[in-house]
Amino acid sequence: MKLLFSLILSAILSGCFIFGDPTELDETEGRSDQWIINEAEYFSSSNDWPKAIAFLEKGEQRFPNSKLAPQFKLNLAYAYKEFYKTPEATGMINKFIRAHPNHPSMDYAYYFRGIILFKDKGFFKKIVMQDISDRDVQQLNQSFDAFKELTKKFPKSKYYDDSINRMTYLMNKISEYELHVARFYMRRAAYVAALNRAKFVIENYNQSVHQEEALVLMISCYEHLGIEDLRKDTERVLERNYPNTKFNAQKIIERKREWWRFWDSLINN
Repeated sequence: MKLLFSLILSAILSGCFIFGDPTELDETEGRSDQWIINEAEYFSSSNDWPKAIAFLEKGEQRFPNSKLAPQFKLNLAYAYKEFYKTPEATGMINKFIRAHPNHPSMDYAYYFRGIILFKDKGFFKKIVMQDISDRDVQQLNQSFDAFKELTKKFPKSKYYDDSINRMTYLMNKISEYELHVARFYMRRAAYVAALNRAKFVIENYNQSVHQEEALVLMISCYEHLGIEDLRKDTERVLERNYPNTKFNAQKIIERKREWWRFWDSLINN
């Protein structure tokens, strides 16, 4: 009889494994939304992000209409970010913004959306290595737009000043990249492409520290393309806004060569 029982038990267990591993115990089963939040915060405090995420995902799915539903989303977005799951963090904070448009923490949501992208570890490693692409800059633009939206919608937010500072940094970093690409195009005589990059900086980041170089680049492009009226207009803008520009000094040094060609010599070095 014992042998028969053992065989039956063995067959049952074998059958279970045929259909996959036994289901893990769900610690959140039957628990309240507040209990799950508390447990997730405990795991977060010890940087056990996989465990925190597992609990928060269960709670977010199980209590979509709870008073704590917004908190589940915010906490989950934060946990995703800390665990370097940038797309999931962005998706969750966007879900919060769509689902709870009148929530008192909406200014934080916009701020945090910018932070998620701003502090992406992989991206800033690329910046240090000067190995960024258009796709990476799109991420910077998204971060900039998030901070910009916060400053427009919540000018009295406690996150306002920090958002302005981060926007300034991002604006200069994006402009720097755009002009880097423009110089690449100039070296290959792709003047229209270079012009478009420089114009993008002028039109979208008019407080950038790279405005002067962008204007000079545009003048050089217009000269190469034979567009005299726009070249002269842009030169007037440059001289009005940057009367002491180092490029103007070349007028004296190089009488036979127009001053903006000094910039051409720089990119070819």
